[in-house]
Amino acid sequence: MDFSHSARSGQLLDRLDRFMREQLAPAEATYAAQQVGGSDHRRWRQPPVMEELKAKARDAGLWNLFLPDPSHGAGLSNADYAPLAERMGHSFIAPEVFNCSAPDSGNMEVLAQYGTPAQQARWLAPLLDGTIRSAFCMTEPEVASSDATNMRATATVDGDSIVLDGRKWWSTGIGHPHCRVVIFMGLSDASAEPHARHSMVLCPLDAPGVTVERMLPVFHTFDEPSGHGEVRFDQVRLPLDHVILGVGRGFEIAQGRLGPGRIHHCMRAIGAAERALAMLCQRAAARTAFGQPLARLGGNGDIIANARMAIEQARLLTLKAAWTIDTQGVKAALSLISQIKVVVPGMLQQVTDAAIQIHGGAGLSDDLPLAALYAYARVLRLADGPDEVHRAVVAKIEMKEQLRGNTR
Repeated sequence: MDFSHSARSGQLLDRLDRFMREQLAPAEATYAAQQVGGSDHRRWRQPPVMEELKAKARDAGLWNLFLPDPSHGAGLSNADYAPLAERMGHSFIAPEVFNCSAPDSGNMEVLAQYGTPAQQARWLAPLLDGTIRSAFCMTEPEVASSDATNMRATATVDGDSIVLDGRKWWSTGIGHPHCRVVIFMGLSDASAEPHARHSMVLCPLDAPGVTVERMLPVFHTFDEPSGHGEVRFDQVRLPLDHVILGVGRGFEIAQGRLGPGRIHHCMRAIGAAERALAMLCQRAAARTAFGQPLARLGGNGDIIANARMAIEQARLLTLKAAWTIDTQGVKAALSLISQIKVVVPGMLQQVTDAAIQIHGGAGLSDDLPLAALYAYARVLRLADGPDEVHRAVVAKIEMKEQLRGNTR
């Protein structure tokens, strides 16, 4: 395995780094100041500075970098995109600036890989242009959604229509003023085998029967302007051609969608950990207590060393997962993908917690990004499957390989 940057990836990383330092970092405070505040997503607006940054990023050729299909994006492999995602992880607003933010990135991958020409023309093209946003409606409040076969919301075929009914929540991006479409996953045939029961359907947000009932706070913050919403689908009738790939093929699509997406999440989290560690070290060097810099007190030296080692280990594991997807496909990388989803968010939570501790009370405030980074890490331990589910996947695959005699 060779994890060195390709010439193209290295060149893009240099340009991305320069853009983030010169254009994006100075605009972060303006972005925050232009937000409306509150829980009513109907009042939220896109901060004007975001649209300015997006236009500059597109002009700079730093656009849709995540898409491996060169007809739609940069044409990078997962391993080549990984360092770019890591660099974006240093800023909460960077992914949207470069049109690489979730859930849009995953939804665009679905449409690029599985969408019909008509679906791509209606929804993929404006998503690629960054003129609309989207959401993904899968998790439900009434069931343990860590087992997706539990889903009760339905997508029922009725003649030449498909009817959506049920309630979803934690639908990230649903509150964005530019959100125009969601991908809804629902039960189509309860009698089919478990992984052939569900369908994915493109649903315009303004379709009759779709109601965003509320935005859900995460650690008392509403993540404006995208947010996470609870949505009711009340007999939403759509043409059958809004189904993606075919009725009953929802899990097939999900497998293809989640592999690369988890690489993106984890590499961004590694970038966030690098930012937290940099802040920790700067504080440890600049602050003095009991006559010594904080870096020399107690076990702070060990904490710094452990953070560096944990970041390096997490990065190598994630790059291995990306390389395996590129060379052998998602199926061969299933254990690695689950491993990084446990390891990386846990590492970020640990590093950010240490950074908060060394900043004292300041680390808990909104004066610094550390509290938000900690919340982000904690959310990632549930997003795209909780730690326990991923550990179960790793254990299942490991037992199977060991009993086959495939020891490493």
